[in-house]
Amino acid sequence: MVAKTPYERAESDALYLPTSPAVVLLAILVILALLCAAYLAAEVVLPIVLALVLKLQFQPAMRFLDRLRVPRGLAALALILLVFGAIVGIGAGVSGPAAEWASKLPNGIARLQERLKFLSEPIDTLRTFLNEVDGSMPGAGRPSTNGGGSASAIAASLFSSTTYFARSFFETILILFFLLVSGSTSLKKLVEIMPNFRDKRQVVELSLEVEKNISVYLITITMMNAIVGVATGLAMWAMGLGDPVLWGVVAFLLNFVPILGPLTGVGVFLLAGLLSTDTPWLALLPSVVYLTIHVIEGEIVTPILLARRFTLNPVLVIISLIFWFWMWGVPGAFLAVPMLAITKIVCEGIRPLAAIGHFLSGDG
Repeated sequence: MVAKTPYERAESDALYLPTSPAVVLLAILVILALLCAAYLAAEVVLPIVLALVLKLQFQPAMRFLDRLRVPRGLAALALILLVFGAIVGIGAGVSGPAAEWASKLPNGIARLQERLKFLSEPIDTLRTFLNEVDGSMPGAGRPSTNGGGSASAIAASLFSSTTYFARSFFETILILFFLLVSGSTSLKKLVEIMPNFRDKRQVVELSLEVEKNISVYLITITMMNAIVGVATGLAMWAMGLGDPVLWGVVAFLLNFVPILGPLTGVGVFLLAGLLSTDTPWLALLPSVVYLTIHVIEGEIVTPILLARRFTLNPVLVIISLIFWFWMWGVPGAFLAVPMLAITKIVCEGIRPLAAIGHFLSGDG
């Protein structure tokens, strides 16, 4: 067998995109059709997508229980009860402290205004400048029909998204249960309809590789977020903020939403610090500690554990967060990055789509 020259090896490893206009146009139309279906049929599609993502996280535990010869139905039921029972228990545990902190807001607003009065002059200057700019624009001077309602609109949007997610909770659990029980039935059926042995082997290898990579990614991210939650809770307790479980859960959940989640967390801990202490510099300490923990996890530990093959393009991460939040609300924001990572891993495992997977990768 003649060895390939360096040029031939480079050609074989090159990434190609389809150049046929008909193929490109057809791919765009298919993607648009899928996105329209995901938007219009969100009540059906969202529980299915969430169940598929959870199934990939539960798969290693299901394989372990299979090796112990535990019936799949019993194993799936036990895992679901364990995980979702823990979620319900933690939610019930943090509801009291969360309500207590929420009750501090009405009385704390006056205190916050008093402590932050040194910002009133630059804010008034900026407001005057914006009013002058707005007055010089065409159509200025017309009364605003929705002024002051943006905060309530955002709150209503978040509440409706949370209610929508809760309504889909049972559907997600039901779909997840049957996905875990069915195991590799769908893969076996797909292998059976493949025309030759080479295609059958390729389907099996690709399926196992994709499932393994995605499971590693999702489990690693979940574990790192849990560590961030524990570290944040202990740090807030040590600083006298109290309610370590509440702050740990907040940090854990926000860390699933890259960039935007930690920024929200900085604001939350800054507000908590301002409400809990009278010293301005000490009030900044919770947010600074939280940001430090996040930077250590996000910039040092997680990239080392996941390596380059799991890094994502940060620009596409932001676009994905905004897009899926618009599509599906809060659940979409939580699923945006896992879906982007799944897309990247699947594309890298399929030769014709390898260029797309490379485009979704980061610089790590």
